[in-house]
Amino acid sequence: VAMRTDPTAVLFGEDVAFGGVFRCSMGLRDEFGADRVLNMPITEQGIVGFGIGMAAVGGTAIAEVQFADYIFPAMDQIVNEAAKFRYRSGNEFDVGGLTIRAPANAVGHGGHYHSQSPEAYFAHTPGLKVVYPRDAYTAKGLLLASIRDRNPTIFFEPKILYRSSVNEARHNNSPRRQNNSHSHHDNNSRYFIGPPSTRRATG
Repeated sequence: VAMRTDPTAVLFGEDVAFGGVFRCSMGLRDEFGADRVLNMPITEQGIVGFGIGMAAVGGTAIAEVQFADYIFPAMDQIVNEAAKFRYRSGNEFDVGGLTIRAPANAVGHGGHYHSQSPEAYFAHTPGLKVVYPRDAYTAKGLLLASIRDRNPTIFFEPKILYRSSVNEARHNNSPRRQNNSHSHHDNNSRYFIGPPSTRRATG
């Protein structure tokens, strides 16, 4: 949806032109062309740095880090450049068009380099949004909202969702609000999930 409605949107990362390791970008190069769906060298800091530069001049940059475990070489670019870009320019410039997609979590056989959940490192960074969907429906809406949001955003994709059998995601142009909170409970516990200002203990 974002690629169709925004002619400046470009998707880039390792192997995305071939569909990606999780087949999330299958067919996109055929639909949008090699100028908008780009394979990048194996350099996470280069991928994120490219995205920062593109967003700084008004483009919509959708960067993919192939596994969240490999986002750490790009941490300086994310924390010291992307997150601080608006602040250090006195709100004159920003890289709000940058969205970084990264598959995260364990799937049972990934080992120590393919099973990490590094979101906590970034959740404490002012100027950066961190998004984590719970299912295909919220993933579709929140990814669209992240791409359209005018703040740099890291969109962590739980790998277990790639292997979920069925979940409905409406095919429309509607994003989901990123600051919504959700309450979930089972027989023994209740969880309140939301932005830091809305979190509270529940029992």
